[in-house]
Amino acid sequence: MIAPVWIRVPPEAYGGIELIVSLLVEGLVAKGHDVTLFASGDSVTRAKLVSVYPQPQTEKMGSFLPNMFHVGSAYDCCRQDDFDIIHDHTSYWGAVFGPHMDKPVLVTLHGELNSSTIPLLKKFKDAVYYNAVSENQRRLLPELRYVKTVRNTIDFGSFTVQTDKRGYLLSFSRICPEKGIHIAIEVSKESGKPLIIAGKIDNRYPEYFKNMIEPQVDGVNIQFLGEVSARQKRDLMSGADCLLFPIQWDEPFGLVMLESMACGTPVVAFDRGATAEVIISGQNGFVVESVAQMVGVLDRCSSIDPLVCRRWVETNFSIDRMIDGYLENYYNILHTEGQIGRSLNAA
Repeated sequence: MIAPVWIRVPPEAYGGIELIVSLLVEGLVAKGHDVTLFASGDSVTRAKLVSVYPQPQTEKMGSFLPNMFHVGSAYDCCRQDDFDIIHDHTSYWGAVFGPHMDKPVLVTLHGELNSSTIPLLKKFKDAVYYNAVSENQRRLLPELRYVKTVRNTIDFGSFTVQTDKRGYLLSFSRICPEKGIHIAIEVSKESGKPLIIAGKIDNRYPEYFKNMIEPQVDGVNIQFLGEVSARQKRDLMSGADCLLFPIQWDEPFGLVMLESMACGTPVVAFDRGATAEVIISGQNGFVVESVAQMVGVLDRCSSIDPLVCRRWVETNFSIDRMIDGYLENYYNILHTEGQIGRSLNAA
């Protein structure tokens, strides 16, 4: 199992991919499978841990060399060891290194499919197997050799339902244009409902925060908390009337939607990316097409039972469902490759 090298597994705070990797690895080990995890040396796991960096390379995130060295070393180790299958969560690196392996490689596409990444993946469309994390993502590039779609999950045990909401809207994400925080502010002002914004300012877009967000913050109707702890996140989500998710791009999944629902808090989102695969309008939130529609459904959020909201998401996006889905894909890949077995030695 190859994780990115930027954040430890499991993450101490932010780290959606690393959380997925941790839940999957620990679940596979619990089922008796032999798993080797390639991640930063401070990662915590019951699997065998192999590292080339003792600490996460967070400060170098986006730099070419750390991930190339980490992933390249992982594939070199896999070439020399007796693994049945390699599962790569670094998205595009797996498409490059995978074709040179003598054992099957499954690449989970956690990242964006865009004008830069699509040509690369098309080049290696049949060389490895691919898992899309949503049907929407799969439709964006249908020619890849996909396995059955396995969606993401969260650690539901970390979230509790609060039935008494505290009368505010919540925006929880990185502070960048594609997350639509400026739209959330517009919705707050048009509806007259207070908004709390939480999230780390994306260092690629300091001007977005400076020009579009900060001038709107008054500390009363529009509050900005910045990056918060995991405990603060859970408290904010539990108390909100709803989570606003006015994304401006086709996000492959969006774990924050599951986290909000796990707190019994509905999600109101634009119909982009995978939102319609996660939200059942009237049951755990609303999918809308415009700011006016978003404002129009806010009062209806109180009609959604927080316990029903939690029960739905926990049933449809459970950890076991993700683990079993990947196991089914592993076995199907091994069957296709002529390697049949019930106990896996997985990297």
